[in-house]
Amino acid sequence: MTDERTAMRHALALAERGPATGVNPQVGCVLLDATGTIVAEGWHRGAGTPHAEVDALSRVPDARGLTAVVTLEPCNHYGRTGPCTEALIAAGVRRVVYAVEDPGRLSGGGAARLRAAGVEVTGGVLAEEVGEFLRPWLTAERLGRPFVLLKWAATLDGRVAAADGTSRWITGTAARQRVHEQRARADAILVGTGTVLADDPELTARGDAGELMPVQPMPVVVGERPVPADARVRRHPAGLVETRSRDLAAILRDLYDRGVRRVYVEGGPTLATALVAADLVDDYAVYLAPTLVGGDRLAIGDIGIPTLADARRLRLDAVERLGDDVLLLARSARAEGRTP
Repeated sequence: MTDERTAMRHALALAERGPATGVNPQVGCVLLDATGTIVAEGWHRGAGTPHAEVDALSRVPDARGLTAVVTLEPCNHYGRTGPCTEALIAAGVRRVVYAVEDPGRLSGGGAARLRAAGVEVTGGVLAEEVGEFLRPWLTAERLGRPFVLLKWAATLDGRVAAADGTSRWITGTAARQRVHEQRARADAILVGTGTVLADDPELTARGDAGELMPVQPMPVVVGERPVPADARVRRHPAGLVETRSRDLAAILRDLYDRGVRRVYVEGGPTLATALVAADLVDDYAVYLAPTLVGGDRLAIGDIGIPTLADARRLRLDAVERLGDDVLLLARSARAEGRTP
C-alpha cells in the first residue's frame, strides 16, 4: 500500500522527467486503487502533449473509483489540450489529491470544479516540497513575467574584469560547463548590447565536447543599439530577439507573452545593476574564482543602497565546488516574503 505522501513524492519524481523549459509546468500524476496500490502513472512531456493526469488515465482501462495524486492542481481551461478536470470527472475518478494550487488566471480553479462535480479533493500534500520544485514556473505565473536568474563570474575580490576589460577566463572549465547546463534550463538568455559588442558571444548551450545541447535558450539583446550584422549571436539556432529598448519590466512582460517562463541573465554590470535595482531578480548564480585583480570593475554598480542597514539581504541556498571555483546560489528576500 502506498500512502498519499509517498505517492506524491513518486509523482514529483515523474514530473522531473518532463522538460524544464517552455510555457507549461513539470507535472506528475499517479493513480491509486482502493488498496493504495499504484495502478498507473504519467507526466507531462511538453506543450501540446497530454497533461500528466490524462497521460496516467490513458494507461488504465477503467479509472472509476481511483484516486489521482498529482503535483499541481488539475487545470481547468481549454488550451492545446482540454481541461484535466473534465478528463478526471469523465473517467469517474473518486478522489483527487494535489500539492500546489495553480495560480493561473485561466488555468486555476480546478479544485472547485472537481468538488462541484462530486469529486473529493484534498490539497496541500507536500506543498512545500513540490512548491520549491515548481518555484520558477509558479513565480512566473504569479508575477506575469519570467523567473529571472542572474549570473556573473567574479574574482574573490568581486571583480568581473581586469583594468583593461579582459574577463576570459575568470573561472575554470568546470564552472563554465555548469553555466552551459544552466543555460539549457532557460527559455531565454539576456545580455546587453555592450556585452555583444565587447565579447561577440554565441550564447548557445553546449556540452563537454562543444556540441550543441538539444535545448537552446533564445538570445535576447537588451538595448537601443542594433546588433551588428556579423555578430555570432545572429546565427543562434533559436533565433534572436532585439528589444531596442531598456524598459526591463516591459521587456520581461513581452517575453512572458511569448511563452518565456525562465530567463538566464548573462549581461555585464550595466544590465545586472539595472535588474537588481528594479528588484527584478529572483535567483542569483555567482561564480567565484580564487583570484585577485583589484580595480573598480565590480559585478554590480550603484543600486541605491545608502547604508548597510538597507542592504539587499539574500538567502543562500547552496554552495557548489567546481574545480578551484565556487558557485553560490542565492535567492532574493522578496522570494522569501521578506522585505529587502
